[in-house]
Amino acid sequence: MSPDTAAQAARPIVLKVLLRGRHLQSYRAFCREYDKVAEKVDKGLRGTYPSKAQFYRWLSGELVGLPYADHCRILEAMLPGWQAEQLFELHDGGIEFVPEPHTSPATEAATPPSSAMEPNSNPEVVEVFPHRSAIPADLWTRLLDDCGERVDILCLAALFLVERPTFAKQIKQKASDGAKIRLLFGDPEADEATKRSKEEQLDARTVSARIRNALAFLRPLDGVPGVEARLHTTTLYNSVFRFDDEMVINTHVYGLPGAHAPALHVRHTPKGDMFETYMESFETVWTAATPLTW
Repeated sequence: MSPDTAAQAARPIVLKVLLRGRHLQSYRAFCREYDKVAEKVDKGLRGTYPSKAQFYRWLSGELVGLPYADHCRILEAMLPGWQAEQLFELHDGGIEFVPEPHTSPATEAATPPSSAMEPNSNPEVVEVFPHRSAIPADLWTRLLDDCGERVDILCLAALFLVERPTFAKQIKQKASDGAKIRLLFGDPEADEATKRSKEEQLDARTVSARIRNALAFLRPLDGVPGVEARLHTTTLYNSVFRFDDEMVINTHVYGLPGAHAPALHVRHTPKGDMFETYMESFETVWTAATPLTW
């Protein structure tokens, strides 16, 4: 394969970039959105989404021609301003750049200037919660259900998450489907765990016990290909829960448990840097951490 051919093969199609930008790149999320759009376009098309194999064939760019006409109708309604022919063209920009269809001068004139928009708006921030405990359970469920490529967790124990009855099973299935899973938990033997207990005005052994409980829930992941787990000894300023291009950041407040501290739901955007800032922190801790021996 020539360098030019290889470079072309590596380029995603426009559809893949657009779905990724809207967090619809997983099959389950796509089908859910497909049915939602079909309900408005033609109720008879509900449930006619492509098979899983067809869907990933679309995204791979291997499809010759276009999908069936009904599929094209739904795709065009799902992604306003785009024609089916455009969606299956190769995209010239990077995968992280979400293109927009060409607009007419009238449309551009109707778009308010940036100065008229909310001055403090940040497209990276989806929602701010006053306490982590205020995050709806269905948000965690959606994040776990929809992710398909990456799960990165940096925490002390995160019992609220790992004790979910299906958590370990879901993580195992994600890894089996090709996702990369990295889990970073506090070292229960480290001085930092004892110090954190005292800072929260708890018995000195409380945080260590929580970590051991969390690791017990995760024992079924021992030896699963695609799942890596490590123990860290850092002073944790934030817990980070990354699911593909979305992330929940649980800040840590001195003297309070994590459930009582604020949390942010953020997403990766082409021009933002919050997501990358927290991922840099994750990578730093990951490099210094010790592989977990179950």
